[in-house]
Amino acid sequence: QVQLVESGGGLVQAGGSLRLSCTASGSTFGFNTMGWYRQAPGKQREMVAAINSGGSTNYVDSVKGRFTISRGNATNIATLQMNSLKPEDTAVYYCAAGRYILTYWGKGTLVTVSS
Repeated sequence: QVQLVESGGGLVQAGGSLRLSCTASGSTFGFNTMGWYRQAPGKQREMVAAINSGGSTNYVDSVKGRFTISRGNATNIATLQMNSLKPEDTAVYYCAAGRYILTYWGKGTLVTVSS
């Protein structure tokens, strides 16, 4: 069984920063991809950033230059550094992980950016 636990969400003013962390536990052997998704009220879930075991990253256009995804020394940890936050970044952020496909999901952490 695999469990993903996110932390680091909260309330921040526009222009501020937050750092989200995700730790995967359980049967994570072979996991080579981790990512962050978000879902704003009334909107579909969208991919924010992803990273593979080789360090290659991918970002949605709206966060490029502001967000950075990275993996910890342990391959089951992923962080999302979010800078220059905007009110439109307000959403529940979910961590996801898997082998090539993001199969497992956390329960999410709420990020609220006030204007």
